[in-house]
Amino acid sequence: MPEISVNRPFQPFRLVVEALGVDRGGRRVIEGIEFEVAGGEAVLVTGPNGVGKSTLLRTLAGLGRPASGSIRLVADGVTEPEEIGPHVHYLGHRDAVKPALTVGENLAFWRDYLGADGGAPVDTALDAVGLLDIATLPAAYLSAGQRRRLAIARLIAVRRPLWLLDEPTAALDAASEASLVGLMTGHVERGGAIVAATHLAIGLAGARPLRLVAGEIA
Repeated sequence: MPEISVNRPFQPFRLVVEALGVDRGGRRVIEGIEFEVAGGEAVLVTGPNGVGKSTLLRTLAGLGRPASGSIRLVADGVTEPEEIGPHVHYLGHRDAVKPALTVGENLAFWRDYLGADGGAPVDTALDAVGLLDIATLPAAYLSAGQRRRLAIARLIAVRRPLWLLDEPTAALDAASEASLVGLMTGHVERGGAIVAATHLAIGLAGARPLRLVAGEIA
């Protein structure tokens, strides 16, 4: 993976989750979740399928409304919590790839939509995930692994301090997984924070485990 020049450290911040409860389909699927993650830290959310890992990440990203509790993003020295959305990258099960656009056009769209202040240029981000040679290929022809790598390129092209990653290594081969772990490591070293949900081991040094059982922290 080529070295990324976007190495400016992030300002200190904390994600604070307190007494979080989430309902889905009229049923409580998450109850009483509490944890904090600061810049420079990573949390790996694990647990059986259907336990609420994806629901937790979607709620943290603002894509679902909590039934109870609170989610706050607090910068050091700031008394009022900030709106989370503009500071978050959410990488879900779906890669949000538009099949009618080329690989390069897809990334350019998301870079413009999300805001590219401080992020890497499109070609640099595509090169980092091994897709620069097919930048003009329609995304409809991508394999599952290539689609995932294109989604990961958004993390490079758009600079945001908090990454919420749902099964980030899905469909990746061993080399691509190692590159992703390197990218995650660099993000944490620059003062970014990561909350990743996974049922597979991710070799992210220093990551703190958070295991969910029946929608609660075990």
